[in-house]
Amino acid sequence: MPTSRRFVRIKVLYVLYAHELSKDPITKVKRDLLTDIDDDDKLLFANELIDSVVKNQKELDDIIQPKIDNWEYDRIAVIDKLILRMALAEILYFPEIPPKVSINEAIEIAKEYSSANSGSFVNGILDSILIDLKNNNLLNKKGRGLIDGKKGSNKRNKSSE
Repeated sequence: MPTSRRFVRIKVLYVLYAHELSKDPITKVKRDLLTDIDDDDKLLFANELIDSVVKNQKELDDIIQPKIDNWEYDRIAVIDKLILRMALAEILYFPEIPPKVSINEAIEIAKEYSSANSGSFVNGILDSILIDLKNNNLLNKKGRGLIDGKKGSNKRNKSSE
């Protein structure tokens, strides 16, 4: 059984999706769906990511919503919303994870678990949010999380510096 971070992120997506649809308490959903993660560090990461998304859902949505052009937030696929929330929670609340890792993982999960266009959609929204966070000095990254964490480090901004 894979124990990679991607596997854990996918399990987190399952938990968040089940919670969103069933409205069961998050503790019950986690207890039911995280049983096959037997590595303590991976289980801790899963629980912290789930709790960060659930606890900060309004803040995450308030950051995501303005980036969605010509769409009502309620009309966006549940899976896409959950993937965006997960990646943004990692970017904001997990200082050791580089933003590019969070975004790339979100794109790959969206491609596999959502529609054909979801990877591009997720990429566009998260890139736009990351640019704003960098420009407003709102990224709290340290250690490995500093990789590509400098303002203007993504390809889109290099030409403007």
